[in-house]
Amino acid sequence: MNGAQALLQTLTDAGVEVCFTNPGTSEMHFVAALDSAPRMRAVLTLFEGVATGAAEGYARMADKPAATLLHMGCGLGNGMANLHNARKGKVPVVNIVGDHATFHTQYDAQLQSDIETVAKNVSPSFVRTSANTAQLSQDAVAAVQAARGLPGQVATLIVPADVSWGEGAQPCPMPTQSPAPAADDAVVQAIARAITQAVRAGEKAALLLGGQALREPGLLAAARIAAQARVELLAEVFPTRLTRGAGLPTVERIAYLAEMAGVQLAGVKHLILVDAKAPVSFFAYPGKASNLVPDGCTVHTLAAPEQNARTSLEKLAAALGAVQTRPPLQAPQRPGRPRGALSAPKVCKAVGHLLPEGAILIDEAITSGLMLGAMTAGCPRHDLITLTGGAIGQGLPNAVGAAIACPDRPVIALIGDGAAMYTIQALWSMARENLHVVSIIFNNASYSVLNVELERVGAGDGGAKAKAQLDLNGPRLNFAQLAQGMGVHAVRASTAEDFTKALEYALAYPGPHLIEALVPESLSGAKRKVLPWLLRSMPNLPRPVALALKRKIAP
Repeated sequence: MNGAQALLQTLTDAGVEVCFTNPGTSEMHFVAALDSAPRMRAVLTLFEGVATGAAEGYARMADKPAATLLHMGCGLGNGMANLHNARKGKVPVVNIVGDHATFHTQYDAQLQSDIETVAKNVSPSFVRTSANTAQLSQDAVAAVQAARGLPGQVATLIVPADVSWGEGAQPCPMPTQSPAPAADDAVVQAIARAITQAVRAGEKAALLLGGQALREPGLLAAARIAAQARVELLAEVFPTRLTRGAGLPTVERIAYLAEMAGVQLAGVKHLILVDAKAPVSFFAYPGKASNLVPDGCTVHTLAAPEQNARTSLEKLAAALGAVQTRPPLQAPQRPGRPRGALSAPKVCKAVGHLLPEGAILIDEAITSGLMLGAMTAGCPRHDLITLTGGAIGQGLPNAVGAAIACPDRPVIALIGDGAAMYTIQALWSMARENLHVVSIIFNNASYSVLNVELERVGAGDGGAKAKAQLDLNGPRLNFAQLAQGMGVHAVRASTAEDFTKALEYALAYPGPHLIEALVPESLSGAKRKVLPWLLRSMPNLPRPVALALKRKIAP
């Protein structure tokens, strides 16, 4: 058995059963060894950013890591953006990165690079170069252990070619994983006292949920606490995976725009973090605070990322006498069938009108998805995946991974046109693997969110040259033709009737589909001009008015 064969057996014995690949010469022994590893599913991608994004989409839904196979430092570099998203989302991924043979590195050949330094940006807690064939399987076990613990993380194992082809290797068994601890009893009691005292004093307290706390068991425990102790429920801006829909508690996500987030958090005196970090502004803005925690607010940590969020919430519910409390749940409700000229809100309305039970909804629609949450809140139960690290190009690869992790669940990915072009090659992998993914591309021919940000950062309205950098017209992209060229059934729609009909068809027939929605910008013209003024005015408005305004703009 050579190193590559032992590595594959070690990975599959540890439960890593899917590898998203974009190999090169230094990985050929791993590629050859795939034929001797029937339990490992190998999925070819045409770009490393698709491989890494698919691996993290898989892990979000499978609750265990997938592997990537990347070609040296350059291949790892090509996949960095979605590994960044995985790191921010605490998603487990095991990177297998090939390298030159150990005896070849002295010659500084064309692809020679410092892979470890590159990898530390996205896997700061585990980067290892396997020194010899005998050690390779033990290194693989260490990588899987690092990736799949709490918090989940990216683990990078660098495999020199001669370590891979060397003979005499042995697989290594995976040790039993210890369960993650819950919050300490003293911490739970202290937070319970803080909540009780806040309620008696007429002060506001809020739970900020992230990570594992946004699955059904954690949401139910948090909702019981909220109902019993009159605590507000909030979720992080971009959840890794949020279970939502009819019959589940509703939780309001912190807004992307700092001014709106400030309105949501105004008056909170006790903010309790549950597998989440204290809120900060997405970017820095002249004259505006980066830290969004209100002045005078005490921040408590119920469950850190390395702790069991669900059990911690259940302990807090018990301490507050909320175990038997019946929380309010989302009633079943769907929007009607949209009509007329197509717009981004009507696309979201059609998705809500037709969303099937158990769907996986991937949101990288940017400004075009502002109404998605409101339009799908009362739909049948589904999971929502969002852009955890802000590096666009995540949605289409996530859809590949999610569909492989959950082959019996339809996947609907809503993607902005600019974001789609980062990893458009994912469509080819959808066709090759015959995945039931419905990709909805909002073609508004603009980096719309950046037109908004141009003014918010104090750069002014921008002249012709500046505006040209944010404009995708001339030529206007044709995503239907691009998809058809990669083997995906695709149509264009410019009316709500045509879009809804296309979505019905795509959901009814397995396999990959793409619907290109020709829509105007959601924030354009007068809306774009008045938005900065509204945002500036929000801190000075009565909170009920400011909240109503926030929900009107970005519900």
